[in-house]
Amino acid sequence: MEGDTLGHLLYGLQIALSPVNLFYAFLGCLVGTLIGVLPGIGPAGGMALLIPLTYGKEPASAIILLAGIYYGAMYGGSTTSILLNVPGEAASVVTTLDGYQMARKGLAGPALSIAAIGSFIAGTIGVLLLMLLGPPLARAALKFGPAETFALMVFGLSMVTSLAGKSLRRGLVSTLLGLMMATVGTDLPTGIIRFTFGIPKLMEGFDVVVVAIGLFAVSEILSCAEEMGKEGFKAAPLGRIWLSTRDFIQSLGAIMRGTVLGFFIGVLPGAAHVTASFLSYTVEKRLSRNPERFGKGEIRGVAAPESANNSAACGALIPLLTLGLPASAVTAVLYGALLMVGVRPSPFLFQKHPDVAWGLIGSMYVGNIMLLILNLPLVGLWVKILRTPARWLFPMVLAVSFVGVYSVNNAPLDLLLATILGVLGYFMRKLDYPLAPVILGLVLGDLLEQALRQTLMISGGSLLPLVKSPICLVLFALAGLVMVAPRFIYKKGVKLEIES
Repeated sequence: MEGDTLGHLLYGLQIALSPVNLFYAFLGCLVGTLIGVLPGIGPAGGMALLIPLTYGKEPASAIILLAGIYYGAMYGGSTTSILLNVPGEAASVVTTLDGYQMARKGLAGPALSIAAIGSFIAGTIGVLLLMLLGPPLARAALKFGPAETFALMVFGLSMVTSLAGKSLRRGLVSTLLGLMMATVGTDLPTGIIRFTFGIPKLMEGFDVVVVAIGLFAVSEILSCAEEMGKEGFKAAPLGRIWLSTRDFIQSLGAIMRGTVLGFFIGVLPGAAHVTASFLSYTVEKRLSRNPERFGKGEIRGVAAPESANNSAACGALIPLLTLGLPASAVTAVLYGALLMVGVRPSPFLFQKHPDVAWGLIGSMYVGNIMLLILNLPLVGLWVKILRTPARWLFPMVLAVSFVGVYSVNNAPLDLLLATILGVLGYFMRKLDYPLAPVILGLVLGDLLEQALRQTLMISGGSLLPLVKSPICLVLFALAGLVMVAPRFIYKKGVKLEIES
């Protein structure tokens, strides 16, 4: 079996290393990196926009190009999160927590370097796991029905304790705000319009990117502008650019844990990248001897979510390649692209179209090396952005943020929403309410509601499936453990003030 796998991999590498496919892989990685750097588009949107490029191409070349855009965008999303506190997508929100604080301390270079290196390691190991564990993991993922997905989302929401700062109550309030925002729009099962206040645009609900940019980027600009007005603003110092050996060794454990965790979370349906990023950050904070450093510029707070994000990208391909089931927006775009070039994803994809399946796997090894070569030399260039005077930098950041917001739906109302959310985020900062749980509640709230509704429809209104499934019981128990654990794990005088 191992010999067959190695032979198939060599066949895939032979396809990926052909000159034309090398060009498509490089083009995909380059375009994907640019898409990741520019907020608002996201990997799924970028791939959908560039599907016309696949017309008339060989199936293997088409999927290699689109896959390069996919994991290239996963790489590039960390840049603006670290330098400017502008998350390009929901999964990048976690990177802002420590990445931006590192940049403010003059450590933008090490933050960008560990994001690139962690992504490379996670992507490479993720492809290896995809190749070796794909079929059995896909069969295991089929056991996750609506009830199990609901339990998984509850487990995801339990991570709020790690993002709540000193006050669990404030963290829960922020999460509740996100859950409330998730209810705005059209209720899919019934078609009822909810909480739109007569505004047609809100029938689609709140877009995660709009909310993330408003809460993080716009509010950060308002806060910095206030400090400048009081002459209390200090420009970010320019410290060392490259990663030290000590930083790498310190982050290696976080990279490996984030890689494994992200890959297995990525196989499951739902918001895999978001859940993987938040969960890996939570795990690192729980395991740390100094959890108080997280949120203040801890390098492991960058390494873990970036690694989980990229390995989840590999895991998300498993249901598509082994079962023909797209489990996320990105894999749905890949599914459509494959149909357009005459390839139908199914459990027989590896037998009927080995050039497509193994060519894709081979190109992901090549693409990870390309991305590392592309990104590491750019670290010094990106860091120079911080040399821009604040009076010029902030308007530029605001312009980039609003371009990203408008590009999501080409809707002027999104600009107004981002501004309102920016003002809200400003006051939340002033009152010490954490912002990250809002995004977590918004992303997981919609999935949570859908899974619960499906469970009730299947069971005729009974909640028994939630307590009969062993998977559900385990996930509920883990969620309870995560909520209670901080009281026992936080040491050295660091306490979670539940009533503050």
